[in-house]
Amino acid sequence: MERTVYLLLENGEYFEGKGFGASLDEVAGEVVFTTGMTGYLETITDPSYFGQIVVQTFPMIGNYGVIPQDFENKEVHISAYIVKEWCQDPSNFRSSGNLDTFFKERNIPAVYGIDTRKLAKTIRETGSMNGKLTVKQPPFAKEELEEIKKFRIRDAVENVTPMGNRLIKTGGETKYRVALWDFGAKENILRELTKRGCDVYDIAASTTAEEILALAPDGIMLSNGPGNPEDNLSVIEELKKIAETKVPIFGICLGHQLLAIARGAKTGKMKYGHRGANQPVKDLESGRVYISSQNHGYEVLKESLPEGAEETFINVNDGTCEGITYRDIPAFTVQFHPEACAGPKDTEVLFGRFISMMKEYQEKNGAEKTGAAVGENAAGTEKEERHAVK
Repeated sequence: MERTVYLLLENGEYFEGKGFGASLDEVAGEVVFTTGMTGYLETITDPSYFGQIVVQTFPMIGNYGVIPQDFENKEVHISAYIVKEWCQDPSNFRSSGNLDTFFKERNIPAVYGIDTRKLAKTIRETGSMNGKLTVKQPPFAKEELEEIKKFRIRDAVENVTPMGNRLIKTGGETKYRVALWDFGAKENILRELTKRGCDVYDIAASTTAEEILALAPDGIMLSNGPGNPEDNLSVIEELKKIAETKVPIFGICLGHQLLAIARGAKTGKMKYGHRGANQPVKDLESGRVYISSQNHGYEVLKESLPEGAEETFINVNDGTCEGITYRDIPAFTVQFHPEACAGPKDTEVLFGRFISMMKEYQEKNGAEKTGAAVGENAAGTEKEERHAVK
């Protein structure tokens, strides 16, 4: 028998729906919405949603089932999932199951039948709010609202970063060695790098600057990830050291924010963030507008950018900072996702820019492109063979 479940927001507003997935009596989280029309599997498995109750604004979710090859991470870090209509009988030749079973296996509660249009408009007007799913019926006590307001996402990066380090080799000739500083990296970042001839060291957030440099990387990738960027004090301190080495750096999303802080900029929480696959960003150098995929609730405050940091992309909708090029160090970062799956693919060219920076770095430092594995004796590094995406 279906259970009636309520989403209670911290402002006292509540929404009624029906439960599927795991049968938990209560779960709290930050309530956020995403506007993607496709790619719900990538959303569900994106570590950047850690601690959040994710609302899909597209009406029907689950119609093409569960496809493990499309996951962005092996684990699911969302607190709960909300949709208007849940497809119980998916149809797709790649599907290996349905969302109900998927969520039950991972102990994730989900709700359908909620007016997600009204919910998204509420968040847009009020701003991101905490909420909780509960089977308790209204009315709700004032004490419950106070408890919801106190909820905080803590130790976000620590909960999604890999426990150990691993080496993912390209399927062809090794041209470059990349240290992927993993704060909750999406799998497609690895695919985009390996298919361009990169051996990738996927390393934990707790890795020190000294340990990263011991791998002799041609470039360092700062990944996406969840939470407030200012909470990552130790990473920021190590990043300050890395930035002075002149090793090329490419940062995405949280990585964009962390490098900005390390160089002296500030970040702030947005009213309701950018989440979806339809965010327009403008390249200030070329004037061209790209459509991008995004998932973030914090922004780099452009007025705080230090000397040597130039804003190169802005969001067309609200003018927020979407990209920075550093003129004093070989580094650039973007707030959006050039590796986006299921798309759009407009900004994949940025990986080519990173490759060009690493090529120049090799030439300056006399590096040999041998394709041989390096750093095999590095502490805690586990080798993993992975062929490039064709």
